Amino acid sequence: MSKDEYFSSIRPYNDDELQDIFTELLAEESFRKVLSNIFPGTPLDGFEQHLRSITNVADFQKKVVYPYVKKIADTTSQGISFDGLDKLDPNKGYVFISNHRDITLDSTFMNKVFIENGRDTVEIAIGDNLLIYPWISKVVKLNKSFIVKRNLPARQMLASSKVLSEYIRYARTEKNSSIWIAQREGRSKDGDDRTQSSLLKMINMSGENNFAENFKEIQIVPVAISYELDPCDYLKAQEFYLKSQDPEYKKTPADDLKHMQSGINGRKGRIHYSFGTPIANELESIEKLGKNERLEELASTIDEQIHNNYKLWPGNFIASDLMNKENKFADKYTTEDLKWFENYMEERIARVEGDTDFVKNTLLEMYSNPVKNFYQE
Repeated sequence: MSKDEYFSSIRPYNDDELQDIFTELLAEESFRKVLSNIFPGTPLDGFEQHLRSITNVADFQKKVVYPYVKKIADTTSQGISFDGLDKLDPNKGYVFISNHRDITLDSTFMNKVFIENGRDTVEIAIGDNLLIYPWISKVVKLNKSFIVKRNLPARQMLASSKVLSEYIRYARTEKNSSIWIAQREGRSKDGDDRTQSSLLKMINMSGENNFAENFKEIQIVPVAISYELDPCDYLKAQEFYLKSQDPEYKKTPADDLKHMQSGINGRKGRIHYSFGTPIANELESIEKLGKNERLEELASTIDEQIHNNYKLWPGNFIASDLMNKENKFADKYTTEDLKWFENYMEERIARVEGDTDFVKNTLLEMYSNPVKNFYQE
């Protein structure tokens, strides 16, 4: 069995598969309706001809995905900045592990940065819980995404994790692709960014050498993603409130869709990507620790870069001072910044049905935790 066949259920599509997938997508009425909403005023026949002219995944990303993503960035943010990318070899692949704020845009905006700077885009890990409609699975796999299967019975989950681990290592070492994967399953809803050791355990399942060599082979680079404003902040606060009232509360697929739409369409302020340095030298000392300690220490090493490289905005400092009822960071923001942020908080709180104090504290914690982690308080 070829590698393409072995990984067929999760891997991105290859160039020679594009036209067949285009045909399947264009035959789905729900997909055509989405196209009409995304590209209003553009005749579907013209869009179909545009698709038919595309012969490879790179062109699909540059000619179809990129213009749409650029429009989102231009209309919902005040710009995307970055640092550290120049220190990474453009001819090498990496496993980018980042904090996770937005369901769809964390990796999407990163690919925008890569395209604009002449770099190959990354392959993106995406949970199958977000593939609400069959056509979404096809679209994300066209966009170099691979599928992370979730909510499986224990035995199936183990087998699925092994295949996922094998795919990540295969993509890195044989395809020389870069990978993006979030540091945890699901977004960090309280702004406290922590890498799950279970993620690293999964990645290591496919390694054939010792711990240090297994991770040196794939080249992990931590990435700190800093949104000035989280368009889903009030939805996250609402989820916290509902869970406080009912510990068994769980989001529905409809809720996920609402979060996706809010994340795409909501205002984000400024956005910054800080690319860290490959984790290599640290692995030798980590190797000497116990089996479980190694995973925890590697997770902490990733977190340290993410916390230290996080771009803190005035709102983060204001939230910290309001949360702690002090003026410790007053030199980090102006009176105008404070007034604006307080008005923003009032507007977000008003969107949530629930205890006002609870919601306010939840929102302040969300924006202040990156400050706490940066200063290791």
